[in-house]
Amino acid sequence: FTLQKAGLWVKKKTSVPEIWILNTCGPPCFLLQTCRGLGSYDTHYDWTNSMYISPVSGMDNSSFFSDDTANLSSALLKEDDPGEAAAASLFPEFLASLVKHSSSAVFELLDEYQTLCQEKSVVLRAGQNSKTAGVHWLLQQENCTWRLITSLYRDRVQLALEDDIMTDMVVPSESEKVVVEQLFQRDAVIRQSQLVVDWLESIAKDKIGDFSDNIEYYAKNVCWENTLHSLKLRRKSGTAFTVPLVTELDPDAPFRQQRPLADLDREDDARLLKNLFSLIRAGMTEEAQRLCKRCGQAWRAATLEGWKLYHDPNRTSELQPIEGNPQRGIWKACCWRMAEEEQLNRYERAIYSSLSGNLKPLLAVCESWEDCVWAHFKVMVDSLVEKELMSSGMAHQEMDTLPREYLEANWTMEKVFEELQALELKRVLEETKEHHHIIQKFVILGDLDGLFEEFSDWLTTSKPLPSHLLRFMTHLLLFFRSLGLALKEEVCVDVLKAYVSLLVRDQQTDLVARYVSQLPPEVATVEYAAFLETVNQPEIRPRCLQLATDAGLDVAAITKLVVETVRERDETEFTHHSQTLEMGTTKEDLRKIDVIDWLLFDPAHRAESLKQSNAIMRKFLAVQKHDAAKAVFSKVPEDSMREIYCQWSGGQTTSLPAEDENAIREHLCIRAYLEAHEAFTDWFNHSSSAPQKPAPAPEAKFTERVANEMREKEYQASLSAWSCRLDVLTEDVKERIYNVLLFVDGGWMIDNRQDSEPDSERRHQMAALRSLCLPRLTFLLLSVLQNSSRHQEALRLADIISSDQHRLYQVFSKEELRRFLLKLRESSLALLDRGLDPLGYELQT
Repeated sequence: FTLQKAGLWVKKKTSVPEIWILNTCGPPCFLLQTCRGLGSYDTHYDWTNSMYISPVSGMDNSSFFSDDTANLSSALLKEDDPGEAAAASLFPEFLASLVKHSSSAVFELLDEYQTLCQEKSVVLRAGQNSKTAGVHWLLQQENCTWRLITSLYRDRVQLALEDDIMTDMVVPSESEKVVVEQLFQRDAVIRQSQLVVDWLESIAKDKIGDFSDNIEYYAKNVCWENTLHSLKLRRKSGTAFTVPLVTELDPDAPFRQQRPLADLDREDDARLLKNLFSLIRAGMTEEAQRLCKRCGQAWRAATLEGWKLYHDPNRTSELQPIEGNPQRGIWKACCWRMAEEEQLNRYERAIYSSLSGNLKPLLAVCESWEDCVWAHFKVMVDSLVEKELMSSGMAHQEMDTLPREYLEANWTMEKVFEELQALELKRVLEETKEHHHIIQKFVILGDLDGLFEEFSDWLTTSKPLPSHLLRFMTHLLLFFRSLGLALKEEVCVDVLKAYVSLLVRDQQTDLVARYVSQLPPEVATVEYAAFLETVNQPEIRPRCLQLATDAGLDVAAITKLVVETVRERDETEFTHHSQTLEMGTTKEDLRKIDVIDWLLFDPAHRAESLKQSNAIMRKFLAVQKHDAAKAVFSKVPEDSMREIYCQWSGGQTTSLPAEDENAIREHLCIRAYLEAHEAFTDWFNHSSSAPQKPAPAPEAKFTERVANEMREKEYQASLSAWSCRLDVLTEDVKERIYNVLLFVDGGWMIDNRQDSEPDSERRHQMAALRSLCLPRLTFLLLSVLQNSSRHQEALRLADIISSDQHRLYQVFSKEELRRFLLKLRESSLALLDRGLDPLGYELQT
């Protein structure tokens, strides 16, 4: 009823109705295409070729399956969780891409992210497991989101580089095409809105594939052949049918005559219209026209041609074909009215709604969030273009017939998403809450603050985020950082920490360092130190440190923090303990012993390893865990002190730092104490293993008496050797304990240098160890001397303890001094029993 006015078809009275396209716009012309076209308008110009990249460029829709992929797919079907198994490789692959493109164009990195997601998605497509389907869907959404980001931020970065050079460059023109081209050049909102439309159409294109090539029942040259056949039969027979059919076969006949087509034709038409809309939804207008022609509906293909903007190049150049539709205003008004006609098929109405900017009939066939966003943005672009044409004075008179709400609509990106929230479609409202759709929304709006607020909310919910979503969030914020965009730093830190925790949980050891390095230095040190605490395999520890070095982390600070964290856990108080026997080594003690290894991989950390090992040993000595202290001591390389002096003397002329010098002295103090304790242990074990005197057999025979005499001689020899060995051990333990009690240059566990950085905790511990260990060693020595009947030497201990030079009496408590004096009394009594004076000298007569 209105198509004839638009000059798109002509009905010719013949015996058999014929339909064809009337060329009113000059010879057909094919427009330059970039990004598969900017929607319904010919707005393509050469400079876009370097700026816009097709979201589906470089992708082969046929198949990604190689022989290896097929084998992997079949193997995955046997896994308990094939989705996770297949997609797990994305974590190292994303890092490899990040490192590979660290010095190249950032958009090449995004292209590779898309490729990785697409390849994994294809592999997962074969899985039937519900978890596989979930991961497959998530990777599809991620792929789509990377496409959107690539498309929009190419434009935004280009816009920032141009620095608004083209903002005010508007050249008067009498060409609709030129006017709209200039609009797209200077207006970032409409340009990016069209990019959103292109993106959504690319998603739809991936979903429908090449289905139109498989519609065999449409492969015919005659439109409505069943109705045509019925009309021919009626003409031959001259009889009327019980069911009235159309009597003419022009496109408007069913509507004009209010008569139906044959049932089979109506079914074919319904399927055709639905598939045509699917093609238009995918941005495949030319494919839709081709399908119309194959089905014998060339007139319908012509109705899909009228959107092209009119352009007559002959005004400014030599003779060239005229482009577009000079009657576009009539065509658009007709499309609008057809979209409003309720008697038409809803997909036919939706087709013409998409071409004319009529939103309501278009939403009637939208079934998903992507469909609704596409409908709104397509109408938004259409409205903004028409406004520009009206303001330029080039609008057609027929535009005045369109509703006022369309002409006066003030569309913005924010308004689009407000309208989506107001929809009553349950599925769309549910999809609006999906993670990737929320991300896509904020990316489209360019609202990074809002996006990162969402990230923060997701991280604080009790339900853990999917691992692949967390991976995507991490790489997204790293992309934004690479562009120098202002981000909420605290949220970035939270996202990176969450991702690092995920990698640690999944034992992705080789990946942790690179992502930790993206954190602020202080946070990075804490996070990597926490990770190293979980690394229990000695063979992979050097690699973890090497990866940290390669990532630019402060390895010295990290290893120091690891040791401090472990040794300060389960804090031991430095007080007097009632136990007299050494306690066993616990699992926590073994962790403290083992953790010192982190400081031993790099010789440059020898000074720190010495300080930390001293701190660990101080706590072990406080609770008499001598074996644990020895284990720590044995881990410190023997050349540590020499290495420390060499490192300092290499570029310094001054003396060693006070902290290092005091640490070396403390290490020697602990060594002296451990040697003394070991010597006492050897003495005690030997003294407890004295040979047993054989008991003589009563009334023995000659042979038995000889045997007894032999055993007696062996006993005496063993006793002599044992006594000699005991004397040697006694001298050794005496010497080594005196080395501790009379430690040179100020005393045991007393620093020589007082100009070091104040460390009150260390000084308290060292003072406490003097009070704990020196009395303990004194009583051990006293016990050794008394058991060896060296009572006179035992009494000389009183002179050493009371000496003002060493002031050892200050480390004894009153109770310990009382016990010490009682022990000395025992020695004096023993000497008196021998006929000597109380000090062991001969009595003067």
